[in-house]
Amino acid sequence: MPTSNNPPFPAALRLFSVVVIIVLIVGAGLFFAPVLVKPRWPWTVTPFNARFLGGFYTAEMVVMAALLVWNRWSPGRLVLVMAFIFTAIVSVASFINLGYFNFERKAPWLWFVVYLASVAVSGLSLWRARARPSAKGVPLSPAWRSYMPVESAILGLYGVGLLLFPLTFSGIWPWPIDAFHAQVYSAIFLAGAGGIYLVWRSAPREELLVLGLAQFLVGLLAILGVVVTDAAVHRIDWTATGTLCWLALFGWIGISGAFKLYAASRYF
Repeated sequence: MPTSNNPPFPAALRLFSVVVIIVLIVGAGLFFAPVLVKPRWPWTVTPFNARFLGGFYTAEMVVMAALLVWNRWSPGRLVLVMAFIFTAIVSVASFINLGYFNFERKAPWLWFVVYLASVAVSGLSLWRARARPSAKGVPLSPAWRSYMPVESAILGLYGVGLLLFPLTFSGIWPWPIDAFHAQVYSAIFLAGAGGIYLVWRSAPREELLVLGLAQFLVGLLAILGVVVTDAAVHRIDWTATGTLCWLALFGWIGISGAFKLYAASRYF
């Protein structure tokens, strides 16, 4: 894509992205090495919550790496929008639930510093680039044009439900979810809804590819994390209606991401 249509990212944002990736590597450790990372996490996490969070941070780490690889406004715009939504909501949820944090340790302080800095950097970057048009998009098929706003609305509504009525909307999860974790998880759905809406409005091929990759990894790692964790603790009722609904939800997210990857590959 021509540089004039899709300018490079500022060097400061690239440096910040490297810092974020380093932090995300620690978060990804909740998935790959929970025994090592859980004692150092800012709050106490159960085995299932640890693997779920670790899976999401792994997906986010891959997305941030994609931003470094392309080093362009597209997919940077998408990454910044989703990062701003996610970090802003998680920051609010953390302030609402301060009782989960032991501020005699360093980890909670680092948590708030990293998240508030991410909100500030992504928000300021988006504000400064508010007048910049998006990179030239690719023509989405009529089926995608019809499907994506529905997908965005479903994820957004569920995210709002988790945020405002956490215990009610987390009732379908295969393991017990407290209000704090439900509100943190709402940020995943709301960030996804925002990203899908953004790409639907204008679909640069890099953004369609990164969005598809993010959704595919979130769906895959969420389900894989539950399977791996339950193999050790045997707590999940795999025939329960709630469990089946949860599996369907994340299976749909992952499959939707896979189809976006396929659609994006046709334009490269």
